[in-house]
Amino acid sequence: MYTNFQEYLKKELAQIEADGLYKNERIIESPQGAEILVKGKKCLNFCANNYLGLGNNPELIAAAKKGMDERGFGMASVRFICGCQDLHKKLEQKIAEFFGTEDTILYAACFDANGGVFEPLLNEQDAIISDALNHASIIDGVRLCKAQRFRYANADMADLEKQLQDAQKCRFRLIVTDGVFSMDGNVCPLDKIYELAQKYNAMVMVDESHSAGVVGKTGRGVTERYNLRGKIEILTGTLGKAFGGAMGGFTTGRKEIIDMLRQRSRPYLFSNSMAPGLVAAGIRMFEMMAETNELQDKLHANTDYFIKQMLAKGFDCKPSESAICAVMLYDAPLSQKFAAKMQEEGIFVTGFYYPVVPKGQARIRVQISAAHEKEHLDKCINAFVKIGKELGVIK
Repeated sequence: MYTNFQEYLKKELAQIEADGLYKNERIIESPQGAEILVKGKKCLNFCANNYLGLGNNPELIAAAKKGMDERGFGMASVRFICGCQDLHKKLEQKIAEFFGTEDTILYAACFDANGGVFEPLLNEQDAIISDALNHASIIDGVRLCKAQRFRYANADMADLEKQLQDAQKCRFRLIVTDGVFSMDGNVCPLDKIYELAQKYNAMVMVDESHSAGVVGKTGRGVTERYNLRGKIEILTGTLGKAFGGAMGGFTTGRKEIIDMLRQRSRPYLFSNSMAPGLVAAGIRMFEMMAETNELQDKLHANTDYFIKQMLAKGFDCKPSESAICAVMLYDAPLSQKFAAKMQEEGIFVTGFYYPVVPKGQARIRVQISAAHEKEHLDKCINAFVKIGKELGVIK
């Protein structure tokens, strides 16, 4: 059987490559940071989720080492069988304090958090109303749930209202949205979503993965941005982006919701607890967030500068209130060629194309970090201008 299947796979892979959609992984030979080593060459990294520049932070590294020294390397079990450590409970408390919520549950990743949130809470009597551009983990989580599914166009409040009207026959209604849509960089209109939820008696869930640490004056996400801290029923997020860039996800929100997830959420019940080193570093990270707003302030200044300069140079960039700048190229092979030439200039970026984004919507997604200095930003902008003119993207 595998001989036939192998031939099928070879043909499919060859077609993916012929369509200019084949993904090759590049190898980083250094810690994550503003400057990295790729194939022995120094590059500036502009495609990491390292928004606050904490991926190689000495305080987090020290906290992780201390956590391993004091609590060991791994837990080697799931929580309902073997319990958890005091560190896990402390991190859950820190996350709840940060977002102004009642309780938190930890997962190995936010993909698990989103995969495990819907099925324990809702059934065929209920409705999930989901933004069309929500992350793949939300889509997969919804598929695992028997609730009726409704979808509205990205950030389109008229369409959301229509879907809410259609869902009124259902018992419970849950609106689900990304806080920041990772491919475009736009922030969800949570204030308007909340108003519609109140009007049509629905709950709201927000995935804060690309917005936590970034959006809002102190980086507490879209609920801070729209003055809705503590009013949203469910938030999910990750420690793998702005919050140190390692591993770990969470769901935080209403106490009873979190308690039900502890009873029935399958990724929680059947996956190991987070490793002590990661948990200890996460605790220290949230302590740092409470001590100073310096990193958020620098990130916001860097992002404003970069986007204004790119627009002034003639690039087609999606509107953004986050640390993501989507430089639109539209053609998939062009996005790959552009990214390859940028790396020759010492700038590490990635071309995004189908199926990561819709066909005809290829782009370079630039991600700004608090680790970037002005000279880093200027070098990236100058490289974009050079390659953009060479490939006919700008004049």
